[in-house]
Amino acid sequence: MKRLHVHVSVEDLPHSIGFYSALFAADPAVVKPDYAKWMLDDPRVNFAISTRGRQAGLDHLGIQAENTDELHEIYARLRQAGGNVIEQGATACCYATSEKSWIDDPAGIAWETFHTTGESTTYGDGSGENRARVAHEKIAGGKIANEKEGACCVPQPAAKASACC
Repeated sequence: MKRLHVHVSVEDLPHSIGFYSALFAADPAVVKPDYAKWMLDDPRVNFAISTRGRQAGLDHLGIQAENTDELHEIYARLRQAGGNVIEQGATACCYATSEKSWIDDPAGIAWETFHTTGESTTYGDGSGENRARVAHEKIAGGKIANEKEGACCVPQPAAKASACC
């Protein structure tokens, strides 16, 4: 059964852990100095927070598959959705090893699709994500916006127009 993934960038990790632990009535399954993750069943979501140098707020959304068959089903949906699918492949990110791909939705929100295959002792150096971003930008013919050295887990979308209300 697939699980929704939400990743939020935060400024104060301990304060945010306290807030989300109370909100979810559960302690995080993973806590690192710069990262925490809840694997909730009600609602069924992989909810992660980190202080990885991005602006506070929604970082990206995703769908986590429990096995490779589900992952291939999700990949087929990405191709049907249209847009540029960034096939990252095997990577270490967010203290886990995973197989993943990315796509931006029509609003420019990055969606990660992945199957976690194990644990990693590091958050990840962002090299796979940086390669995926470069490949995406070559396809799109655009400029990489907001790229940060060592950023992990999300290809940065091109600059977006600001929205109101």
